[in-house]
Parts: sequence; C-alpha cells; structure tokens
Amino acid sequence: MAMTTGSGGGGTMTEINVTPLVDVMLVLLIIFMVTAPMLQTGVDVNLPEAKAQTIPDDEGKLILTVTKDKRVFLGKLQIPWDDVEKVLKNNAKLNADHELYLHADRALSYGDVVKVMAAVKQAGVDKLGMVTDPLE
Repeated sequence: MAMTTGSGGGGTMTEINVTPLVDVMLVLLIIFMVTAPMLQTGVDVNLPEAKAQTIPDDEGKLILTVTKDKRVFLGKLQIPWDDVEKVLKNNAKLNADHELYLHADRALSYGDVVKVMAAVKQAGVDKLGMVTDPLE
C-alpha cells in the first residue's frame, strides 16, 4: 500500500460568507440602541429642589420612590404602603449594603416622609440618602 502526500485533488478552499452575520449584528445593534433609553425611565416624581451635592448615578443603587399619591416603589417594583418595612427587611441587596436612596415627591406631607424613613430605619438601613433636584 503506497501513501502519497500532498494536496490530492485540485479543490479550492470554501470561504464563509459573513454578509448575513453582519446584517444580523447591525439589526441587533439598532434594536439595542432603540430600547436602551426606554429601560432607563423610572417612576415620575416631582423632586424637591435643594442646594446639595449630586449623587453619582451609579448602577446598582437601591432607590425607594414615594409618589404624591402614596404609592411606594423599590426600583420599579410597587410595594404596598404598609409593607415597606417587611419588603425592605427581606431584600438581599439591602441586607448586604445597608444603603438606600429615597425619592419622595415634594407634594407629600412631612409626616408621610417621616413614616417611610422610620420604616427604612427599622428595616436595618444605616445610610439613607435623600434625592433632590439641584437648584438652577
């Protein structure tokens, strides 16, 4: 049995056509560019204005939002007014960080904000930040 080395037949190497791949990638890029700004929208509240240091907009900060009609949101998840303390106590990220930012509408009464702040403290939050709009 004799073995020969070399390139047997004169076959040409087939090249992969990357045009469909590029088309799919461009479509995905456009989809992500359109949907990304929609993911950033949160709960709309009318924040009080104050002369205070601005908080860096880092991802992963827990934000508790209270609207003027006393609806409470942890991030985008709505929680019942009476269950704020219980939900915060069971939040794993809050138990690890002990840090929370409070978005409260300026139309809320002082007593309502204090109730929420008391529930936050009872839930074990050591650092509570108040989010305001900077003065013009």
